[in-house]
Amino acid sequence: MEHVALPIEPWSNFYVILGSSAGGLTGLTFVVIALVADAHAVRMTGLRAFITPTIIHFSSALLLSALLNVPGQTLFGIGLVLGAIGVWGILYTAGTARHVRRLAQGDYKAVAEDWIWNVLLPLICYTALLAAGMAVSSHVAPALYVTAGVALLLLFIGIHNAWDIAVWFTAERPGAQTDPTKQPPPSEPPAP
Repeated sequence: MEHVALPIEPWSNFYVILGSSAGGLTGLTFVVIALVADAHAVRMTGLRAFITPTIIHFSSALLLSALLNVPGQTLFGIGLVLGAIGVWGILYTAGTARHVRRLAQGDYKAVAEDWIWNVLLPLICYTALLAAGMAVSSHVAPALYVTAGVALLLLFIGIHNAWDIAVWFTAERPGAQTDPTKQPPPSEPPAP
């Protein structure tokens, strides 16, 4: 196996910007969820299906940004890391699909947008990351571009899903338009 250093230095500004954005947005998402939790509007099933995956996607973008800024990366090392993150992400997305399906069996009916943004696009990202990890030793430049695209898409997925969650919690959840002194309904609140 070849232990040649990757040509990642030209990518450093890209990953610093992307990683900073992912880290900042993760923090903002924590703040929003803490505020919503004070209103007793968060249920565990909705949390597992929609909120936690959003944090995971931001964290994956941050992790990729950090790892690709480590000096002295080798083809073998970066391939191993990208492949491991890809496999983990595929398994995590399968779990998310299970949670969305379980939530859809209750009061909330998942729509196509839920499946696209919370299951399909993340699955594509993590599968592409696994492929990039497997191909980096023979196709360095394409693997780096795929990795950059995946990291950016994970950031955009997180932004979309965080916005969707915020809009749902403020405008569309059951009881949001009713008397503010009433307790939220006991049914499982759907996530965006």
